[in-house]
Amino acid sequence: MITKETVKELVEKWLQQKGDYFLVDIVMSDDGRIVIEIDHADGVWIEDCAELSRFLQEQLGDELGDYELEVGSAGLGQPFKVEQQYVNHVGDDVEVIDADGKKTTGILKQVEGRLFTVATQEKWIPEGKKRPVKVDVDKQFSMDEVKSTKYVLNFK
Repeated sequence: MITKETVKELVEKWLQQKGDYFLVDIVMSDDGRIVIEIDHADGVWIEDCAELSRFLQEQLGDELGDYELEVGSAGLGQPFKVEQQYVNHVGDDVEVIDADGKKTTGILKQVEGRLFTVATQEKWIPEGKKRPVKVDVDKQFSMDEVKSTKYVLNFK
């Protein structure tokens, strides 16, 4: 029987040979599916997904016979799952849903450990004025305390 830890060890072994690729997630479902998500700062090539799939098939041999193997990239627009995804998207537009369900959009400014900062704009009414103005505000979040963070495609 194949375990998640066995698959993870094999994926990590393959990733060490590939340089900047990193593991995002492994899901082993009860219906016999193994889904592996990998990512790279410059995107994931389909050829690399196929190469990892072949590598796993060679390493696991007959044990893999009862399983359906799917290797792919962490999709654009999907919530970040690992710290490296945050690092790769510094300078990009992101959407954060905090623990209370409040949405913040802005530019992912920096990542320090499990903390990250998003530069956003908020409306503020200056004293003695009637109309609000937009001001730049940096908001800090913890990866462990947000519901989700995801990259926002911007077509500007």
